[in-house]
Amino acid sequence: MILIEYPKQKPAIRSRLGRDEVFCLSRKKWVTLTPEEWVRQNFLLYLSLVLNYPPALLSVEKTIALGERKRRFDIVAFNRNGEPCILVECKKMDVPLSEKVMDQLLAYRSVVQTNIFVITNGVHCIAFQVINNRAELLNHLPPLM
Repeated sequence: MILIEYPKQKPAIRSRLGRDEVFCLSRKKWVTLTPEEWVRQNFLLYLSLVLNYPPALLSVEKTIALGERKRRFDIVAFNRNGEPCILVECKKMDVPLSEKVMDQLLAYRSVVQTNIFVITNGVHCIAFQVINNRAELLNHLPPLM
């Protein structure tokens, strides 16, 4: 399990037309603030401010084809060469990081090939890195070099 030390900066929030919205730095737009979106936006800030991934290298909620079905991954971080390097699946805080969540992430990884893949609920974070064709548990996430 990785201890995530989130930055002091928090996502910008506003209330508009009776609903709360959060500003997504990566998508550069206001989106509805849901419990899962709160986790996603805080993790994006962690990737950006702590691990030094510029928002331009972070892709959020893009549609992928998973067999006949369309799905959306939460976050993909790219390296400076434009190659996907970290795939993140976010869940709201009260969702346990179960085998079912890991299966979902691995299905996305079958399409978006990354060496590092992560599941988080904002409180807990589990990450793996593929080394010699084996997934090894990580105790920290690497910063962008």
